[in-house]
Amino acid sequence: MPHRLVPQSVIKRLPIYLRVLDMLVQRDIDVISSKDLSEETGFTAEQIRKDLAYFGAFGTRGTGYHTEFLRDKILKIIGLDRKTKVIVVGAGHLGFAFTRYTITKNPYVNVVAAFDIDSSVVGSKILDLEVLPVSDMEQVVEKEEVKVAIMSVPAEQAQEVANKLIDAGIRAILNFAPVRLDYPEDVYIHNVDLTNELQSLIYYSTTEQEKIGRLSEEQE
Repeated sequence: MPHRLVPQSVIKRLPIYLRVLDMLVQRDIDVISSKDLSEETGFTAEQIRKDLAYFGAFGTRGTGYHTEFLRDKILKIIGLDRKTKVIVVGAGHLGFAFTRYTITKNPYVNVVAAFDIDSSVVGSKILDLEVLPVSDMEQVVEKEEVKVAIMSVPAEQAQEVANKLIDAGIRAILNFAPVRLDYPEDVYIHNVDLTNELQSLIYYSTTEQEKIGRLSEEQE
C-alpha cells in the first residue's frame, strides 16, 4: 500500500511498535495482547489495532499478536526487511553525532557514505566511515542506488543540496536544516527543527497558573 494513503501519524508510530517488538523478541516473549502492547508503547489498544488494520489482520482474537511474526510484518511494511542504504550530507557536530548513532544503534540501516563541503572535515572518519567531498555525492548515490538521505547542512545550502540529491535519485530526506524546502510530489521530506522541538518542550516546564500569572503581569 503506498505510504501516502496511510496517515502520517500512523507511519510515525510504526517504528515505535517495531522497537517494542524487538525488545519483546529479545526477552523471548512469544505472544502479547493489544492491552499489554498498549502498556509497552503508551498508545491505546484501540489505536494499535486501528493502525495495524491499515495493513492487514495480524492478531488472533483472544490470543493477541505473535511478536516475531508482527515484527517481521512491520519490517516489511516500513521497508526494513532488508538493510536500507542511507547517506549523510553534512558531517559537522550534528551530522557526526547522528551518523555515529545510526551506525552503532540502528541495525536496519546501512550508512554507506557521509559528505561535507568543509575541507577540514573531508577525509576525517566517523568510526570506519570516511567523510567524502560533496562533489562525490551524486556519483555515490547513483552507484549505490541509495534512496534515503539525512541532511544536516546550513539553511542557506539546504535547497541546493536537496535538489542535487533528488536529481541523483534520492526519494526520502530527513532534513535537519531549519528551512522549508521545495520538492516534487514523488519525494518525501521530513523536517526536524531541534530548536522548535526544544522551545515546544519548554512550554511544558511551567504550570498553567505560572503562564497565566506572567500574562497578567504584562497587562498591568
